[in-house]
Amino acid sequence: MHLSRPARVALRVGACAGFAVIYVPLLLVIVNSVNQDRSSSWPPSGLTLRWWRDAWHSAGARDALWTSVKAGLGATLIALVLGTLIAHAVARHRFFGRNAISFAVVLPIALPGIITGVALNTAFRTVLEPLGIGLGLFTVVVGHATFCVVIVFNNVAARLRRLPGSYEEAAMDLGAGTFRTFRDITFPLTRSALAAGGLLAFALSFDEIVVTTFTAGPGVQTLPLWIFSNMARPQQAPVVNVVAVVLVLLSVIPVYVAQRLSSDTAAGSRV
Repeated sequence: MHLSRPARVALRVGACAGFAVIYVPLLLVIVNSVNQDRSSSWPPSGLTLRWWRDAWHSAGARDALWTSVKAGLGATLIALVLGTLIAHAVARHRFFGRNAISFAVVLPIALPGIITGVALNTAFRTVLEPLGIGLGLFTVVVGHATFCVVIVFNNVAARLRRLPGSYEEAAMDLGAGTFRTFRDITFPLTRSALAAGGLLAFALSFDEIVVTTFTAGPGVQTLPLWIFSNMARPQQAPVVNVVAVVLVLLSVIPVYVAQRLSSDTAAGSRV
């Protein structure tokens, strides 16, 4: 498509404006994490690593980080198992209700987080509390898994749709059972999609706050919840900026790696 010079200029200006809206606030957070002034004045009066040292020695931030890691790993593990099984069933088999199951699996990612959170909170209090299981890390993991499954399902299903089923059929014709076929054929062909889905699921779980607010008990605080609760404390503002930068970095890295694994070049080199 050939665009006129004014159209190209307009597209570039629009793209720059869009990127500025997204990334300038992030750059301000990074600058304020080393701003010598506690009140985050602009321009910075000087640069310091004091707030990074304070964040490192903050027991609350470290505990919240570890809680987020545990919740993310738990939700990712559940999502990998369930998402892979459902994707394989939908992509490799034909049965009544297949489209309905696909829709039901994908729906949680489209629902507003507050709706999912309220629904899960009500379900947990109705079903689990009579059994003596209150809100805590377990309910956070289950809550995060509801939308993490979608990420793994989409990645694995998309990969399986691009792969011919003849490889698996040939293995089964040669006497391989279901699990042997999955281990020797299906898994090697889809492992990059599994890795990408797992990384994206972990990143999505790691910075989730809305669903976490409704599913975490009073003694459970993830890193996003810690940031939110400390934002209203002026003395904690510089440390919050540091933790926010760390959260951004821990979210960007798995997303970047997942994007590389999901690219057509990476997919083609592994088939």
